[in-house]
Amino acid sequence: MTSRYRVEYSLKKHRRDEFIEWIKSLLAVPFVLHSDSEKLASSTFENDPETETYDQYLLSQEHAASMKCRQRYQEVFADVEKLITNTIIIDMANKSKGTNMVSRLRKLVPSIGKFYTPLPLAQAFLIADEKRSMSRRQFVSPSFNDIRSTLNIAQILALSSMYNEASDDDKRLKLITFDGDVTLYDDGCSLREDDVIVDKLMKLLSMGFFIGVVTAAGYPSQSGAANYYERLKGLIDKVTITEDLSDRQKENLLVMGGESNYLFRYDTKIKGLRYIEADEWYLPSMKGWSEERINYIMGTVHHHLIHLQKKLKLNGKGRTEIIRKERSIGIIPVAGFKILREHLEEMVLSCSLVVNEILKEFSEVQRNSELDFDEISNKSRYYTTASDNGQNIKVCAFNGGSDVWVDIGDKSLGVECLQRYLCKDEANHSICPIQKSESLHIGDQFASLGANDFKVRSSACTVWIANPKETDEILGDLIGYLGNEN
Repeated sequence: MTSRYRVEYSLKKHRRDEFIEWIKSLLAVPFVLHSDSEKLASSTFENDPETETYDQYLLSQEHAASMKCRQRYQEVFADVEKLITNTIIIDMANKSKGTNMVSRLRKLVPSIGKFYTPLPLAQAFLIADEKRSMSRRQFVSPSFNDIRSTLNIAQILALSSMYNEASDDDKRLKLITFDGDVTLYDDGCSLREDDVIVDKLMKLLSMGFFIGVVTAAGYPSQSGAANYYERLKGLIDKVTITEDLSDRQKENLLVMGGESNYLFRYDTKIKGLRYIEADEWYLPSMKGWSEERINYIMGTVHHHLIHLQKKLKLNGKGRTEIIRKERSIGIIPVAGFKILREHLEEMVLSCSLVVNEILKEFSEVQRNSELDFDEISNKSRYYTTASDNGQNIKVCAFNGGSDVWVDIGDKSLGVECLQRYLCKDEANHSICPIQKSESLHIGDQFASLGANDFKVRSSACTVWIANPKETDEILGDLIGYLGNEN
């Protein structure tokens, strides 16, 4: 039985998506007004209550109610679709004319991000309704997951429609990136060659798409290739032995590790992943990041995690350990121990606050004088955040489901690095630049805080899944729509 605490906890602001919650509220009205077929059947049936006749009558009333709900729900999604299109038009006008107009949708949902394509929500709803029977439900209104699924389908429809209508020089989908754990494979597991999702990834490679795995797992230098091979063994082995892919298509497989810190690319000569030196793909802003500042951030977060470990009584033998790497630091459970969900949330929110405070201090000190680390240390107990205005250092704190990590960089940078790196290759110049509207990221962590896929919304179109099965289904839909009229 779901406790009141658990319900309230799951509805906390940092765990919600305001756009989805807003659509939920819009759909609640037609649900309340049109979904109750039982009262119609019980109050209007006047014939002899012969079982077969009454059952048929009840079914007809249920069908009528579901059709009415379906119509009303579709109208809501059609109206939201128009608001999104209007927002895109206003954003384009603001960019070209230097104006600062605000769309109606942004007034209604101030936290809404940027849309890179129109979203055919009315069409997507009909597809989602066939799968999830939203309009047939009498007691449960359209849920968060129903709307998330509808938005996912709409994004796939939009990208496939652009792809099918494009000529060689037009805008079309070019880059597809994925999170690792919970997206391509279950948490802590790896891709096996017989996983059905591997066949779909192979199909996408054969169609000429760049496929990237953008993961928080960070393993530097060429030696790190072995760690990523263990995670992606099924896919890499299949790419290696297949004769259905050209060498160019095989080398369209990339791995971005540590959010945005380590790049690997499949190399047909070594038949595996090859480490790419940072100078070949770092964004200009990343090349200017101070190692001294990065070390200070890592050191401060380290001390804060030690504090949290003691505070939450996670420091006993056989409970947790703190792992510090080159550009990341985290707290993980020892084998056999599980960190409470509430403790994971507490730590990621606390670390996010600390990171934000550090970068704010960096920015304030730089505005007034040269950076003085002693001054910063004396003014604060613990610190953590997201972006340093002085050098634009980005930091990501996230809840991995069983552990908590703080990484230098984030996945928005990881995707942008891939977009730019691929265009350095002369063989790809005909399809460059790779725009945000031509990139798709699929991941499971899109909550506004404590989730590392959320930032990718500023760099690419996104699909929010909950498990590898959903990833497999959405890729099946995408492949099915590509090359066909939607």
